[in-house]
Amino acid sequence: MKHIMILGSGFGALTAVREIRKARLDAKITIVAPHKHLTYLPSLIWMPSGIRSAADIDVDLTRFFARERVDWHPGRVATLRDGGRTVETEAGEVLSNDYLIIATGGRYLKKLPGLAENAIIPCEGAAMGQLIHDRLRDMRGGTIALGFGTNPKEPQAVRGGPMFEFLFGIDTMLRRQGRRDAFKLVFFNGAERPGQRLGEKAVDGLLTEMTNRDINVRIGSKPLRIEPDKVVTEREEIATDLVLFMPGLTGPFWLDNTELPRSEGGFVQADAKCRVVGEAWQGTYVVGDTGSYPGPDWLAKQAHQADLQAEAAVANIADEMAGRAPGHAFKAELVCIVDSVDKGILVFRDMKRSISLPKMRLAHWAKRFFERHYLRAYRR
Repeated sequence: MKHIMILGSGFGALTAVREIRKARLDAKITIVAPHKHLTYLPSLIWMPSGIRSAADIDVDLTRFFARERVDWHPGRVATLRDGGRTVETEAGEVLSNDYLIIATGGRYLKKLPGLAENAIIPCEGAAMGQLIHDRLRDMRGGTIALGFGTNPKEPQAVRGGPMFEFLFGIDTMLRRQGRRDAFKLVFFNGAERPGQRLGEKAVDGLLTEMTNRDINVRIGSKPLRIEPDKVVTEREEIATDLVLFMPGLTGPFWLDNTELPRSEGGFVQADAKCRVVGEAWQGTYVVGDTGSYPGPDWLAKQAHQADLQAEAAVANIADEMAGRAPGHAFKAELVCIVDSVDKGILVFRDMKRSISLPKMRLAHWAKRFFERHYLRAYRR
């Protein structure tokens, strides 16, 4: 029996588990991760309005691991050796494997001065979602500024979609509460056309939606720092009472302790089959935010893409176990519903099409249905 080790317990990691069992591979599965729970990050956008709480989107994986015969090894990865065959944890434990899938996620670049002290990074987890909810509940008025940045060395390493959703969702919530007139909402971004990965039509729709909602748009000027009462950009100062900001992404710190090949932006360099590049790393794969992959410039760092990469990685491990050359490239596909609490804008992109549909109530409910469907596999 072969031993497949998976580093991480997020979207890509758990999809890999399901794909291994679906393929009926004769393999032992070990997950190395500090916690055995999944936070369904796409639903963080509903925490400020109270549609979701931390309990709604945090899923205990104990029953899933038992059902799928997964050995959970609690710990954080410190380094890899022997082309990935040896994993060492921060506690000094040495673990071996026959195949390795790296899925530990990325980390946020927190180099913008004042970011850590004066802003909330919404997608850092359910605690941040609850903090935003509580701050908004206690505010009687003021200016709320929302923005996002990128990795300058790897511009596609950005998570801007959720910030549009927080922006529109907060606007909808305040209107429902009859408090919108007491608040000024500001969207700021260094790009002239923020959200380009979604497509030109989608960007036009998002900017029009901001205008229709009386959201102040400050774009095309790079943020320089965040102070306790303002955001300072290259050309202006924006007075603020609350700042929500999503910085760009890079690879996790533990990669610095390895000889893994890295992209310019700090991610593990992978090929189209999700293999870590280089002869020395045969049998070692990377999926999700930890990796840098070939593909179109709109290739997203989102849960859906991590799932598709996990499917390809497991199919290629199955090829290797059967003595075949890996033959499965991951599918490049972007699926996004930019939600506003009651409606949503559907965006879809693949190598042939780019579709953006206007906001509609059905899209909001489709997003909620998908959340329920996705989490059912881990809750049952």
